[in-house]
Amino acid sequence: MIEERIVRGRIDRLGALVSADAPLLRLQVRAGAALGTPLALPHLARLVALAQRLQRDISRPLHAADDHSDVHALVRILPDADGTSLEISDWRTRGVTAPQVPAAGAAAATPHGWAWECDQQLRLVALYTAPGAPPVPTDWEGRSLSELFELQPDDDGRFAVLRALARQSRFDGQRVRVAGADGSAAMILAGEPLFDATARFTGFRGTAAPGAEPVAEPIAAGASARIDPAFGSLPLSDPQFGRRIDGALRGPLSRIIATAETISGQFDGPIRADYARYAGDIAHAGRHLLGLVDDLADLQNIERPGFKAARDEIDLGDLARRAVGLLGMKAEEKGIRIDAPRTDDKAPATGEFRRVLQVLLNLLGNAIRYSPDNSLIWIRVDRDGDRATVTVADQGQGIDAEQQAVVFEKFERLGRTDSGGSGLGLYIARRLARAMDGDLTVDSAPGQGARFTLSLPARDAG
Repeated sequence: MIEERIVRGRIDRLGALVSADAPLLRLQVRAGAALGTPLALPHLARLVALAQRLQRDISRPLHAADDHSDVHALVRILPDADGTSLEISDWRTRGVTAPQVPAAGAAAATPHGWAWECDQQLRLVALYTAPGAPPVPTDWEGRSLSELFELQPDDDGRFAVLRALARQSRFDGQRVRVAGADGSAAMILAGEPLFDATARFTGFRGTAAPGAEPVAEPIAAGASARIDPAFGSLPLSDPQFGRRIDGALRGPLSRIIATAETISGQFDGPIRADYARYAGDIAHAGRHLLGLVDDLADLQNIERPGFKAARDEIDLGDLARRAVGLLGMKAEEKGIRIDAPRTDDKAPATGEFRRVLQVLLNLLGNAIRYSPDNSLIWIRVDRDGDRATVTVADQGQGIDAEQQAVVFEKFERLGRTDSGGSGLGLYIARRLARAMDGDLTVDSAPGQGARFTLSLPARDAG
């Protein structure tokens, strides 16, 4: 139960607890110490020492236990010249006789399963086992959820836990494999998001229940006999193969990016500047590869027979402003100013909301990537008969007539050799536009920038 909304404490420069609200003082006493003596909670003491050494605020999940209860909370550590202040929120206690954690869709951990808790970076802060469950690894503390549990994609190549992380929402049905002394076991993860007193997302709490092994798809009659051992009995020619590739790459790449960004951001303490830069380069390369995986997944999807886009009622002006909001920081890094549609500039149209935004993000991203520093990009919406249009124009080097003839082809990057893209973005964008009964065109000349125009069926404003 939650005993206090905010539990406060004070540590002096020598590490002694000099003041504490009742719940914190009770833990100190049960650990065999008292007020005025060194902090007796090892995990918290280490965090306090780190904050004092760095002289910066630190927020971390807190896990402590004694003979009476287990405590889970979020602690904010604020160092100053005279010591350190503690602000502990989301204070929850559970009796040691019932160490089961509620999860999404369940009141407690499933028999023969585990209960777990992680922080906002998916690092485990608590792990319990129910009777009959596989033994808990001894080195679980601080490891990433995706390291302890090998995430398995669903039938569409997606990961429920990563989607929930992005949305800070509940999830279930995440298939995983757990390595153990007797081989590996299949389990199913479910979890619910946690928030502190200020409504800030702090992680997940959930369960890991025994799950069935995934069933391999049968090989279609007459299918190719070429088999990739990494994908079991799935032939390379099977349409499911692309989704398996997507799933197999997305999880490891996401872990690489998250780890590299943690190192680059020096969240766990200072490191040499060149090491931080190396980690930043790794994260950048990982994001590029993840973007390529996204492009390949989209490519397979749009080239599937019978692919159709949804017909949502949208406003191209609104979507253009959303795209600017998402990429505005990237433009500012190059000193590029974006002249976006005004809030009263509307262009009602019909098309799939997320697909139109995807197209606009591609057009604006290309404009930022290939525009000179301190230049201007402008975006305009209009209506031409029964067509609603949005145009993205830049002041880049432009595209000659010969290049315009191939710019929408697969893997065409107009002779560029940098790592800025896969050469699939514009091909996918035009295919999406045409799947929504629209089109994507380019108007340009060398030295005069490029103007890409997306047109979609217009609708009357309601």
